[in-house]
Amino acid sequence: MAEKNFSFSTFNAHASDGIFQSLIDCNQKSKKPIFICIGSDLVLGDSLGPLVGTFLRARNVKSYVYGTLNYPITAKEVDYARTYLKQMHPDSIAVAIDAAVGNADDVGLIRVVNKGLKPGLGVDKNLGSVGDVSIIGVVAGKSLQNYNLFNLTRLNLIYKMAEKIADGIEKYLSYFLTNNQFLQNNTFGA
Repeated sequence: MAEKNFSFSTFNAHASDGIFQSLIDCNQKSKKPIFICIGSDLVLGDSLGPLVGTFLRARNVKSYVYGTLNYPITAKEVDYARTYLKQMHPDSIAVAIDAAVGNADDVGLIRVVNKGLKPGLGVDKNLGSVGDVSIIGVVAGKSLQNYNLFNLTRLNLIYKMAEKIADGIEKYLSYFLTNNQFLQNNTFGA
């Protein structure tokens, strides 16, 4: 399958609709979606994933959500998480959510890509990829000291980005469950 890469500005009023449509496009086989929200609550710029997970759990979405502010999944746990997801959800599509660094002009962009992501690249870690689809929020520009930039990221940006992503996922799950009636009888939890 050819790579699909969608980008939306956090400050665009329709970003959540774009995320919703992108997730439909990336899951054309209508596999049950699960969400793995990667990051740490110890570093502001790396808290995007756990914040999205917390928002999704608070909204009681009907899907498995892994990684919240209370129980974060950090980059160093990715190998374990990948193995766990394959064993526990072999027929699902895993959507991985994480913060990223990029070009200075890209700060504030949310990207949805039909392939997994490699957490830790922003701080020069070489870890395996996780997920089948990724949602990446560009929270800082690339620099020689990316770790410092993660600490200087504005909470307002992270919060708005997490809200847009959670809104898009919630719309997607509502659409997905409506159009896949057989799944409504299955119990989702986390």
